[in-house]
Amino acid sequence: MSRWVGLLRWHRMQKEKEEDKNEKTEGGNDGKKPTEAKPKIKTCFDAIEESYLALWLTIDYISDLLYVADTVIRFRTGFLEQGILVKDLARLKKSYLRSSRFRWDLASLLPTDLLYLHFGIHCPLVRINRFLRTMRLSEAFDRMETRTSYPNTFRISKLMLYIFVLIHWNACLYFALSKYIGFGADLWVYPNISDPVFASVRRQYFYCFWFSAQIFTTVGDTPLPDRKEEFLFMIADLLIAVLAFASIVGNVGNVITNLSDRDKFFFPNHELVKDYLRSHRISKELRGRVNSWYQHLHINKKITRENEILLQLPDTLRTEIAVSVHLPTLSKVTIFQNCETSLLEELVLKLTPQVYSPGEYVCRKGDVGHEMYIIREGKLAVVADDGVTQFAVLGEGTFFGEISILNIKGNKSGNRRTANIRSIGHSDLFSLSKEDLTDVLSEFPAAKRLLEEKGRQILTKMGMLEETAVVDGPEEEKKMKRKVDVLEDNLNALHTKLARLMAELESSAHKMQRRVDLLEKEAEVWESPEDGGEGGEAGADGQNEAGTAEDRN
Repeated sequence: MSRWVGLLRWHRMQKEKEEDKNEKTEGGNDGKKPTEAKPKIKTCFDAIEESYLALWLTIDYISDLLYVADTVIRFRTGFLEQGILVKDLARLKKSYLRSSRFRWDLASLLPTDLLYLHFGIHCPLVRINRFLRTMRLSEAFDRMETRTSYPNTFRISKLMLYIFVLIHWNACLYFALSKYIGFGADLWVYPNISDPVFASVRRQYFYCFWFSAQIFTTVGDTPLPDRKEEFLFMIADLLIAVLAFASIVGNVGNVITNLSDRDKFFFPNHELVKDYLRSHRISKELRGRVNSWYQHLHINKKITRENEILLQLPDTLRTEIAVSVHLPTLSKVTIFQNCETSLLEELVLKLTPQVYSPGEYVCRKGDVGHEMYIIREGKLAVVADDGVTQFAVLGEGTFFGEISILNIKGNKSGNRRTANIRSIGHSDLFSLSKEDLTDVLSEFPAAKRLLEEKGRQILTKMGMLEETAVVDGPEEEKKMKRKVDVLEDNLNALHTKLARLMAELESSAHKMQRRVDLLEKEAEVWESPEDGGEGGEAGADGQNEAGTAEDRN
């Protein structure tokens, strides 16, 4: 820090000497009015730099150290080659040195600060090569966008940052141009800084930022330019403003569209359902229940279309996600304990989330069971037929209806529900249908026998299994195989009979066709003239006799 302070003192001494020299020069103009020399553009807000020069220099060289560290890290940054991450340091170094990115990084680290000795310490443009690192910033933003949990918010924040930087740079250029033309020279440039109101550095920056923001937002409430430099500046700014405005509108529109599409995909279309209920004059009570259900989904971010969302991923990733989310819950079900892991992985993809409102029945006594349920959140009550008396309360992690999805022979309930279960509040459940379980078990016959055996044990404990219907697995399979063999024999016999019937039908059709032809010929003979009638009758009799003989044959 002391080094920068000493450098600042030296610079002030040099500046004082130059001022003294200018005063002597102005004093020797033979009484003529001194001309005002326009300041050179070294910095925009040079008052800030002069007041905090040591701080600015410290920040600059800390940034340089970070750039050097980033370059060193790049030598150890892996890359993908044919889908494999390369970690060999020699190959990483060789690849980075041969890349164009290394040349840009090296150019950004060139010690251009030595030009301070020629242009002076207040010429930060000598460090303009540091802007070559902006591509690394863009790369960092891209990685953050893919890793953040809120990509739309990140896109808006990034866009606002770009807009702020663009307005800031333009404000600096506006102030520098005003200094070049002369403060207060006309209404377009920055007012004269000799006025105490506009002499404050804070006022200077805020005014320039406001002026630049007006141009880029195309408000148009700015003074008209008067000089050619001002016209060129406004033309360039307006062209940039058109592009910036189009970029802002496009990016914001994309974010809003993404948010809308996300809501439509994650949650059902509430407005469409409300219009349907209104058009059909549904009761106010039922509409209130529907609105309460939608409100619960949105407030608690419940997603009812998980399977459709996961279809966007490959099968392996979709399975891993479903396993990590649902496997602990599925493994709690008694009939699925100690089953093969591959079977459970297939089943978790079949689980369907369902949300039930307060007072809604999940199942009623006597209904045919087509699925089983696993309680994810909420509480359900086992109630009597009156719907008031509660026998038990089922909490999180509880399951029911697992026996109804297995066709176990001898089940006294006949795969029908044996209780009324109603949701106390808003309850989130997973359902597994009988069809999905059957499809999965068709590929796991051993697991199917194991599940059926567990189901029989549960029914035996509940007293819901007929003992006469319990048959050993191998014996039942043999009996079923014999039945299948008998059915195959009967089917073959039916095929033979059907072939014979088809042959007889075809023969009868040919005979009938011949008889029709003979009758047509006989009709033609009867329609002939009377002089040939006798001959015709004789010919017809002969044809009839021939046809009768053919039929007999």
